[in-house]
Amino acid sequence: MPQGQPTVVPDDGLTTRQRRNRPLVLVHTGVGKGKSTAAFGLALRAWNQNWPVGVFQFVKSAKWKVGEERALRVLGDSGEGGTVAWHKMGEGWSWVQRDMASSEEAAREGWEQVKRDLAAETYRLYVLDEFAYPMHWGWVDPEEVVSVLRDRPGTQHVVITGRNAPAPLVDFADLVTDMSKVKHPMDTGQKGQRGIEW
Repeated sequence: MPQGQPTVVPDDGLTTRQRRNRPLVLVHTGVGKGKSTAAFGLALRAWNQNWPVGVFQFVKSAKWKVGEERALRVLGDSGEGGTVAWHKMGEGWSWVQRDMASSEEAAREGWEQVKRDLAAETYRLYVLDEFAYPMHWGWVDPEEVVSVLRDRPGTQHVVITGRNAPAPLVDFADLVTDMSKVKHPMDTGQKGQRGIEW
């Protein structure tokens, strides 16, 4: 565990232990690669701590067979760590234009499911993969998201990924990482490849 002196000690009445164990909202945003990958790394840590994990995939096509899904499902079924539930929100959306009206409806339905699960304290870690997009596009109100996350019960951690995370979410979150791009093979015309992009 890293040691050091905090730059600010909050006047919140909590002990160091209470503050250490409070539930967090994490945001992985920016144009660089690795936002979802980092969130799935957190899911692995949560699984290892025997936490129930809920993954909600908001944008990536439900037809894609991503390696993280297979790995986390196998781990969740192994009985050695926490459980893992994987939810795909409709048909998803990739970088090819699709039926945006049905995608919007699926995203809203997905958010309603997340709200129900938060109220029921279904999971200890929620991965809301690519959820920044529905907020950025105006499909889901960022202020409502912040309000729901602020009032969530228990010790539920939430990580949200996606470009263009809205300012109210960024301001509210406990940890925000902006993934910047320095170089990417796609810049020189190389397509995504197995084992790297999926």
